[in-house]
Amino acid sequence: MKNRIVIRYCTGCRWLLRAAWMAQELLTTFEAELDEVALAPTDGGRFVIELNGDMIWDRHRDHGFPEIKVLKQLVRDRVAQGRDLGHLDRANPDPLPKSPDNH
Repeated sequence: MKNRIVIRYCTGCRWLLRAAWMAQELLTTFEAELDEVALAPTDGGRFVIELNGDMIWDRHRDHGFPEIKVLKQLVRDRVAQGRDLGHLDRANPDPLPKSPDNH
């Protein structure tokens, strides 16, 4: 099956760069699994990502833009199940180690 992603972005909101960056990230991570990533201009504050015709992200429904980690996991779960995304699948370590002086 050919895998196709469409990123619909609001031109009036100037979201082309955000859409292009997400497309680049997906194409780099899933170069063997994705056949196409298309950018589709729209309006009305819309930012929607579809995979094979199914909506996997909607800025209005999901209350904002996806973090790239979340987007890659959504795509991976549909086109490369079981694939390890490396550091994206690991828990974030605590940036400040606990010490007696640091509660």
